[in-house]
Amino acid sequence: MTLPKNENVSPFLRWAGGKNWLIKYIDKFLPTSFNNYYELFVGGASIFTHLVNEKKICNKVFLSDKNVDLINTYASIRDNVEEVIYHLETFKNSKAFYYKLRAKTFIDKVQRAARFIYLNRTSFNGIYRENLKGEYNVPYGYKNYKCLFDYNNLRTFSEKLKDVNLYHRDFETFIENIKQNDLVFLDPPYTVAHSNNGFIKYNQQLFSIEDQERLANFLKKIKKRKAYFILTNASHRNIKNIFQEFDYKKIKRYSVVGGKNSKREKIEELIFFNTVAK
Repeated sequence: MTLPKNENVSPFLRWAGGKNWLIKYIDKFLPTSFNNYYELFVGGASIFTHLVNEKKICNKVFLSDKNVDLINTYASIRDNVEEVIYHLETFKNSKAFYYKLRAKTFIDKVQRAARFIYLNRTSFNGIYRENLKGEYNVPYGYKNYKCLFDYNNLRTFSEKLKDVNLYHRDFETFIENIKQNDLVFLDPPYTVAHSNNGFIKYNQQLFSIEDQERLANFLKKIKKRKAYFILTNASHRNIKNIFQEFDYKKIKRYSVVGGKNSKREKIEELIFFNTVAK
């Protein structure tokens, strides 16, 4: 991967369960060097962005997620950023416009991406949630922005994505691609609550206990291939049992995601790894 210029970039999506909080810890878990980089639940891409800014990535990058609209958005920013910006410039941050655009569907990939970015920016808490019909149903967020979109950051993000491989696939399908000394970062939707998590029922639909067990088996295969992994997960006895054979460290942080009546409290996260934590 060839890094353009020296300009840093920031994530352009608000993502419930995102890993901005992990950035100040992640370097402690990174191997001294690694070959290709995989981020298989990319979400808001906080860790990818950090690694790019710190020039930690020197080879191929593979970003994936099961959210097809998310991957389409990254692909559109990579390949057609000016077209995306053209549409974003016509959008208004108002309740009426929000619900009007939320009700629309687009076949064109660039228009879908612009809609996705807008709804993410102006919705409540940056949540991505669909009803049983597959329709985005998050309410308007009533957030006032001096600048609705940072177009220069979008352009820089596009440059950083130029040589990145993007996929809409299940994490297990990548095992044959992962080679010795590759690094795999995994941030699955948390299936179980820490102590109190207003979105837990929603998360269980996204990623079940059975999926967590598949993920533990996936880590075993990564180890056999002599590759590295870093996995984030909720601090919960069920998670500890499923991943009991792997090293982990606990990190305490303040919760930044919650429902209307949720408390903002200090919670504990688990970081599983087979690197040498510093």
